[in-house]
Amino acid sequence: MKETSRSSRSPGPATTRTPPAALAAKVRTLAPSMTRSMQRVAEAVAGDPAGCAALTVTGLAERTGTSEATVVRTARILGYPGYRDLRLALAALAAEQAAGRAPAVTADIAVDDPLTGVVAKLAHEEAQCLADTAAGLDTATLEAAVAALATARRTDVYGIGASNLVGQDLVQKLLRIGLIAHAPADPHLAVTNAVQLRPGDVAIAITHSGRTTDVIEPLRVAFERGATTVAITGRPQGEIAQYADHILTTSSARESELRPAAMSSRTSQLLVVDCLFIGVAQRTYESAAPALSASYEALAHRHDPRDRR
Repeated sequence: MKETSRSSRSPGPATTRTPPAALAAKVRTLAPSMTRSMQRVAEAVAGDPAGCAALTVTGLAERTGTSEATVVRTARILGYPGYRDLRLALAALAAEQAAGRAPAVTADIAVDDPLTGVVAKLAHEEAQCLADTAAGLDTATLEAAVAALATARRTDVYGIGASNLVGQDLVQKLLRIGLIAHAPADPHLAVTNAVQLRPGDVAIAITHSGRTTDVIEPLRVAFERGATTVAITGRPQGEIAQYADHILTTSSARESELRPAAMSSRTSQLLVVDCLFIGVAQRTYESAAPALSASYEALAHRHDPRDRR
């Protein structure tokens, strides 16, 4: 049985160096889980990278009404060893914005927006959400999760509400390439399933907040049973992390009255699920390709109107 210590696990966002291009995505993803003082630092560097890049650690602390220690802690959570590295990334981000390569911020959807405006705003937010998730995704962690999935005896996927729908999507894909997978929607059944897991199995938890009890509980049980555990979450510092061998961080668009969290997080979750599936299909291609062909052939008559009776 595994221990709940994080000492032997892959480094989280506080120790993973973030490339300049991913800085804005990292701020959007992690700021909601920071303390209020750290949020002020994060919001300042995201809102004015050029101005903050010109400040010393003392200057940024004074500008945000925080302390030098808070500035340094924020830099580390964003993936930099220290403030000097963050300043370099801010300068690079400012250069991208000056060159026009950084996306503009779209206003929230209003209740009286015409549908043409809604389409444009949603398309922008969805594209930004995907770009942020891709920029912040740790490919080494993704590779480790793929390797575990490709050799798993069975895979359980836990999620509630919209996250369960994402889990069902992954399960459907895995089943079509011949792998055994389940995504129980009932939280009691999820725990019952988790009890049956053992080393060599995989359990995946999908929760944007990282603190959904009905998702944490089955992942904890799977963890204690020795299964390899994966968390797909927008809050890598959340409670879910203590039971996850591998953490895949997602981004989300800003929430609003007409765009709730479940809607904004789904897009990035689906991207991670697709990355996992493609990675597994690549690793198991010799068995996956025939399984896919067989499933297509078995369902072909249902898609061809000429074969309907």
